[in-house]
Amino acid sequence: MRRLTLAFLLTASTALATELPVRSVTLSSAGLAQIERAGEVPADGDVTFRARTDDVDDLLRSLIVVDTAGTVEGLRLPARDLTDEAFRGLPLRAEDFDSRARLLAALRGQEAQAGDARGRIADAAEVEPVQGAPGGLRLTLITQRGLVTVMLREGDEVRLLDEGLAARVARAAESLAAARSADERRIDIRLRADRARQVAVLYVAGAPLWKPSYRLLVPPMGANAPSPAAPTAPTPAAPPPTPAVGPMARLQGWAVVENASGSDWDRIRLALVSGEAAAFRQRIYDPITVPRPELPVRVPGAIQVRPDTGGRPIPLPAPAPAAAMGGRAFEAAAPQMARRAAAPDAPVGAGIADAATSAAGASAESSAGRVAFVLAEPVTIRSGETANVPFLDVRLPAERVWWIQDLSARSPLQAVRIRNTSQHTLPDGLATVYGAEGPEAGVFLGDAEIRAMPAGDGRILAFGRDRDVQVNQTSSTADRVARIALRRGFVSVETIRTEQTSIAIDPRGARGPVVIDMPQRPGATPRFTVVSQGDFGLRHEAMLEGGPQTINLAYERTMTQSIPFWDAGLGEPVLLRWQNFDLEQNLRRLPGGPGTMERLQEILSRTPADGPGRADLAAVVETMGELRRLLDDARMKQRAYRTADQTLQRARQAAEDRTGAELQEARRRLNTASREADQAGTAADQAWEAWQRAVIALMQRGS
Repeated sequence: MRRLTLAFLLTASTALATELPVRSVTLSSAGLAQIERAGEVPADGDVTFRARTDDVDDLLRSLIVVDTAGTVEGLRLPARDLTDEAFRGLPLRAEDFDSRARLLAALRGQEAQAGDARGRIADAAEVEPVQGAPGGLRLTLITQRGLVTVMLREGDEVRLLDEGLAARVARAAESLAAARSADERRIDIRLRADRARQVAVLYVAGAPLWKPSYRLLVPPMGANAPSPAAPTAPTPAAPPPTPAVGPMARLQGWAVVENASGSDWDRIRLALVSGEAAAFRQRIYDPITVPRPELPVRVPGAIQVRPDTGGRPIPLPAPAPAAAMGGRAFEAAAPQMARRAAAPDAPVGAGIADAATSAAGASAESSAGRVAFVLAEPVTIRSGETANVPFLDVRLPAERVWWIQDLSARSPLQAVRIRNTSQHTLPDGLATVYGAEGPEAGVFLGDAEIRAMPAGDGRILAFGRDRDVQVNQTSSTADRVARIALRRGFVSVETIRTEQTSIAIDPRGARGPVVIDMPQRPGATPRFTVVSQGDFGLRHEAMLEGGPQTINLAYERTMTQSIPFWDAGLGEPVLLRWQNFDLEQNLRRLPGGPGTMERLQEILSRTPADGPGRADLAAVVETMGELRRLLDDARMKQRAYRTADQTLQRARQAAEDRTGAELQEARRRLNTASREADQAGTAADQAWEAWQRAVIALMQRGS
C-alpha cells in the first residue's frame, strides 16, 4: 500500500473530549425518547457523543447540560451539508482525495516543502518500478532556480507552507471522513471548569413507539366468589388469614422496545411512559435564508452626443429638486445561553410524584395525564436490537360474561370484565387470553384489545364467540296518544312511540351474566335499566339462569303533531268567495272536506277514554261532521246555480235569435230563467256563508 504523509500545520490545540455514555432512557408513547448521558469529565474537558442526523433538530431544541461546577460555552457540530461547506473556497473537490497524485495535482501553485526541496507544486505523478528500480511519487516543484523533481518514497512527507490553507485542507479531510457516515453527527459541548466533576446531558429525540402487549389469565365462566373460610385464631408464626375475594385475573404486561438511537444502551435505567404529550418537529438544523426584495444597482445613464446645429440659444434647465435620503435602524438581540444545574448524584428528570410499586420488579410513577413504568433492573440493548421486557404483573378482579354488541349476530361474544384496582392507568395494548382453571387451564382462548384503562375504571374484553349460545332478536313499533290540546286554529296531538327490541337467548344450561349494548337514539328515552353509557351506546345487563329467556328493551319517543283546521294558503276564510274559487279541485283543503275529519276520527279512536283532551277532540270531530254537511249543501247549491246560469245563457241567446211571436215566448223564458238564476245564486251565497260562519266559529275554539 502506498502511503504518503501530508503535514498540515495546525496551530490550534484540541481540548480533551469525554465520550458520555447513555445512562437513562425514557421512551414515550408520543414517539420520543428522553435520553440521559452522564459521566465524569476532567478539568477543562469537553463532552462529546454521536447522534443520528435525523435527531439533531430535536437535540438542538431540547438539550439540557447539567454541570454544577463548570460553565457551558456552547455546542458545536458539523453543518448539515458539511462537505459543501468544508470545500467552499478550496481548490479541491471531494474526488481529489481519491489518490495522492490527484490531491497534489489539485494543489498546483501552492507552496510546499518535500525533503530539502521547497517551491510551488507544478505536477505530481505516480512512477511504476522499472527493472528493479523502486517506484514512487514524482513531485515537480517550481523554485527560484527552475523546476526541481523530487522522488518521494513510502513515508516521505510533503508540507504545505500556507498554514491557513493547510488547516482548511485538514478540515476538508475531516469533513470528508464524517460525510462517509452521513446518518450521524458528532456533537461537541464545550465546558470550562477548574476540577473534575460529574456532567449530565439530557435531550429528547425521535424514537420508535414502545408497544405494550399483555398476557391475561382469566377465570372460568360462572366462577363465583368463594365462601368465607371459618375464622381461626392467628398464630404468632403465621400471618392473619387473607379475606375472601372474588374471581381474579392475572395481567402481565410486556413491552417491545427498539434501540434505534445509534448508541448502545449498556445497563441503563429504562422507563416506559404512557400518556398523550404534544410532540412537534422543527427543522432548525437546516440553514434557512430569508428572501429579500432585490434592489437594482443605480448606474449613470449612457452619454449621447448630438451634432451641433449652431447659433440657437439653449434655455437654462430648471433647478433639480434635492434628493430625499431615508434610512431604517435595525436592532438585534444577542442570544443568551441559560444553564440548568442539578445535584451531582441526582438523575435528570427524577422526582416524579405518586410512586406506586407494581409486580415484575417495575415501579409505576404517575402524574397528571401520564404514567411511567420504571424497570427496577438495568437493561442492556445494543444499537439496532429489539427487546421484549416485562413491566407489569398484577391481579385484577374479573368476571366472565357474554357480550352482545351486534344485535343481528346469532351468538354472543365470550368476554371477561376486569377492573383496574392499581393506582395508575394501564396503556393500550393487545392481550393474549389464556384460561386459568379447569379444562381451560393453560389453553389459548383468543386475543383481546385493551384500551387505556384509568385507575378504578373497568373494561369488557372480548376474545371469542360462544357458538353454544343462540340469540335472536325482533323489533316492533307502537304509537299511543298521550294528550290532546285544542288550540286556536289547530289541534295539538302528543303521541308516545314505543320502539321495542326483543332479544331471545338460549344459553343451553349455562349460567352467567349477559351484557347487551344498545344504540343511543337521539330524542328517545330508554325504558330499560342502563348500567353505563359511552362510545358503545347504552349498556344493559341481565342474568341467564340456564333456560331460554327473552329480554325486552324499549325506547319511548314523544312526538307532537299539530293538525290545522284551515289551510293558511287559502287566505282568510271570511274573504274567500266561492264565485272565484274552484271548490271541487280544492275540496281536500277545506274544513269538512275529505281527509281532515277522517284523520281526526282515527286519532280519536286511538285515544283512551280517559285521555286528556279526548272530549275536546270528540267535539271537534262532531263540528267537522256539521261542516261537512254545510259544505256538501254549499256544493249542491253551487251546482244548481251553475245549471240555472247555463239555462239563462241559452235563454238569452234564444231571445236574440227570435222574431215575432217566437220573440215574445223567448223573452218570457228569459225572464223565468233570470229569476231562477237569481234565486239559485242567493241560495248558494247563503249556504257558503253558513259554512264560513261555522269555520270561523271552529277557528275561535281553544286557547
